[in-house]
Amino acid sequence: MGDVCKNVFEAILKYGHDEDFDPEVNDLFFPTDAPAGSAEKIEILRRRVERGQPLWHRDDRVDYAGLTGVIRLASRSNRGFLSS
Repeated sequence: MGDVCKNVFEAILKYGHDEDFDPEVNDLFFPTDAPAGSAEKIEILRRRVERGQPLWHRDDRVDYAGLTGVIRLASRSNRGFLSS
């Protein structure tokens, strides 16, 4: 329990600053077709951080082309309309 930093300043002194981070590209660093903001993309980003890899791969999906999904329209009461 003695290794716990009391604040961000202690953590920077102990582990270095994020500007010191030098991501490692290795055999486990590959692009993803997961759309931005999806649970899958967030999980991939989490794994990249754990592995010390860059967050963004130059061949990651950059658009939503070809994706389909369900569109749910909000009810009138949920769109901010005043009821009469």
